[in-house]
Amino acid sequence: MKSLDEIQAFIDTEFAGLVRDHKVPGAVVAVLKDGEIIDAAGGVLSTSTLVDATPDSVFQIGSITKVWTATLVLQLVDDGLLDLDAPIQTYVTDFHLADEASAASITTRQLLSHQGGFEGDVFTDTGRGDDAIAKYIAEIAELPQLFSPGELFSYNNVGFSILGRLVEVLREKTWEQALLDHIVTPLGLTHVAPSAYEAILHRAAVGHVGPGEDGVEIAAPTWALARSNEPAGSMLAMRPRDLVSFVKMHLDGGTAPDGTRILSEQSVAAMQTKHVDLPRLTGMGDAWGLGWEIIDSSAPTVLGHDGGTIGQAAFLRIVPEAGLAVALLTNGGDVFGLFEDVVARILDEVAGVTLPGHPLPPAEHAAVDATAYLGLYADTIYDLVVSQDEDGRVWLDRTPKDIIAEIGGQPDRSELVAFGPDSLIGVEGQRGIHPIYVFLGDAGDGRAKYIHYGRVVTRAA
Repeated sequence: MKSLDEIQAFIDTEFAGLVRDHKVPGAVVAVLKDGEIIDAAGGVLSTSTLVDATPDSVFQIGSITKVWTATLVLQLVDDGLLDLDAPIQTYVTDFHLADEASAASITTRQLLSHQGGFEGDVFTDTGRGDDAIAKYIAEIAELPQLFSPGELFSYNNVGFSILGRLVEVLREKTWEQALLDHIVTPLGLTHVAPSAYEAILHRAAVGHVGPGEDGVEIAAPTWALARSNEPAGSMLAMRPRDLVSFVKMHLDGGTAPDGTRILSEQSVAAMQTKHVDLPRLTGMGDAWGLGWEIIDSSAPTVLGHDGGTIGQAAFLRIVPEAGLAVALLTNGGDVFGLFEDVVARILDEVAGVTLPGHPLPPAEHAAVDATAYLGLYADTIYDLVVSQDEDGRVWLDRTPKDIIAEIGGQPDRSELVAFGPDSLIGVEGQRGIHPIYVFLGDAGDGRAKYIHYGRVVTRAA
């Protein structure tokens, strides 16, 4: 296995070149091994300004923010303010859904493990004030319940905004202030920006939305998503060294470098313990804990989380047994290729861990009777139409709506082929990933009620 010095030599000499080879405008990486941290940077923060990325540049971490929110929630348990298995309405009394019986039964534990069962991708902008999350709670009161709370996993951004409101209610301060007071300051982190107001004090990366006619990635016109979704990952930014310093606290049983107790050992363990299995066909990890994705539950366990915002993508992988964590933050281009050449390589060379490969379509495409799958599935951000042509080929047409359309999302069409029981896989990769779609339930006429691709989307027609 390679030493940290050898990995330092690798990132010093090769990282910037790999960033360039994968046409990523800019990226930063940090590696934690047995308490020591190294980092490196490559490329630029924006193709418009051509400001160089440095190891101290802040990039948005997207949904990795959910692990920070989960940490704030488990601190409430440690302080005796919260029972994970009590209905969330016990604390957030103005939380309601279209199915009020379900809303009255959903627990904090279910929200932390993405088992709430209601539609989960709503990005309503409720303004930039300190009441943004409180206003958001009122906006989701008519969200439909897709399945019974606790029945299965469906990735849910809304749930983490609700958890952010839970933190605000019990701490009597904004989610941002709670983050600073209860994690950032006691850990001594110096380059963490909850919003654009703090990010502007640092070298801040801008997302990119694809190449222009000249092949150069175009800087996004908007820096961040709405504040109402900040506990789920709409804007939190930081340098990778601070991200793996946060991870170090989790690997050290919940203590800061100076010995300050940030989280109890019991809560650290609970966050890393499996709470729900994932359908392997989704192409995600094996399971989910409380905040943490369990990428691989075999020995050694691999934890982590990914994040995506407007043109920025973040990756975090942790091998607790090896005392290893790798954070890669990027702002466009072939981010998955860079992940393979940097993060996957480091985990292999330092811990001997081979990350699970992404599923691939079979070489021979078997005939598919897609009768049960055909039709329209819809949520707040996409319309998904599954159809089958005269030649028997199955197609998925995806039309973006709401915030996805507003930030430039375009309709796309992809061919699907048989992959497993009641599942289809995309023939063409999307940035190196072949999405898998699992068809579940019975709409009452023999047709599938849901399409599951990490998120559950219900049939509309």
